[in-house]
Amino acid sequence: MNIAKIETFFVSRFLVARITTEDGIQGIGESCYWAYPKAAEETIKGFSGALIGMDSRDIEHIWGFLWRYNSSFRGNSIGGAISAIDMALWDIKGKRLDAPVWDLMGGKVRNKIRAIAQGINGNTPEECAEGAKKVMKQGFSALKFTPMPNNWAELTYSKMISLAVEMVTAVRETVGWDFDIGIEIHRNMQPHEAIAFCKEVEHLRPYFIEDPIVPDSVASMADVSSKMNLPLAVGERNMGVWEFREYAQMVKPAFFKPDIAVAGGITGVKKIATIAEAHHIKISPHNFQGPIATAACIAIGTSSISWDVQESVEEDKPPRRDMTDEIIKLEDGWYYPPEKPGLGVIFNENAPSKHPFDPANSPPPIKDDGSVGLK
Repeated sequence: MNIAKIETFFVSRFLVARITTEDGIQGIGESCYWAYPKAAEETIKGFSGALIGMDSRDIEHIWGFLWRYNSSFRGNSIGGAISAIDMALWDIKGKRLDAPVWDLMGGKVRNKIRAIAQGINGNTPEECAEGAKKVMKQGFSALKFTPMPNNWAELTYSKMISLAVEMVTAVRETVGWDFDIGIEIHRNMQPHEAIAFCKEVEHLRPYFIEDPIVPDSVASMADVSSKMNLPLAVGERNMGVWEFREYAQMVKPAFFKPDIAVAGGITGVKKIATIAEAHHIKISPHNFQGPIATAACIAIGTSSISWDVQESVEEDKPPRRDMTDEIIKLEDGWYYPPEKPGLGVIFNENAPSKHPFDPANSPPPIKDDGSVGLK
């Protein structure tokens, strides 16, 4: 049962870790430190020497060991590495015990998980409305989008706010009132801009406002939260129970957005979900990554009371579709947990050659005066 081998693979910019035990059982996990995935890969390699020979069953011990490894340094390359390793260990445990991961964590609290559609963004209200029509036809009952054009950093304060309000209005008019709209600001606003915008869209009843400002300061996010009357969603850049505890106590959001592939894997996010439950906070995990991480999310969502909507990406298209033998069933806007052992998906070894490493390239916008904009 001891760990014998740890491997890493890139499928485009998706980093996959595979752990093999001495008796040949393999488990897979995924990291979503997508901006710097090579750093997460090197961190996994740095952990490998210490992990070889450890008992793969001792997931909680291994998580704490890695978190405190080399004097408790912090950072998302570490969180992304631990997350991928943790998922792989849970996958191994499920395969060894012939049970789905959700079964090992207490069984089902729900039979299916509502998906929230993404990717309907546009540069005009009309484009956003067209995207909303598309996901409605696909059977979704919720969507999330960014009501800001690509050139938002070039707009004046008044124009940016008014156009953002027009985009949300267009989507609401398209989907009607029996549909939930999440608004993703992508950290693009200053605190005063976010507060003004939230006031103007209150009547459109957003399901949540996500990351209205950069997550540089819990205190700043708490100040924004105290001045807005809409549900706030935060946490996709954060990791570990300690950061989410501070959000729960100081910011008091309606939603946590942990990314399971950077926040601590299944072990870490299961604990974050418990913090959420204790504070009446819902979980709507950040899900930008691939089908392995989605499978891990569904495992927790199936067994966690605080889980709410699951972000949906187009996993039926490459490169995501080529990463695993199959993807978690998504039908009419609902995810259905698999009955297969472990995470329920198997890594496709041909995927790395089909989709070579593709580094991220997402620089911040440069404003008219030459300064760096938010992102």
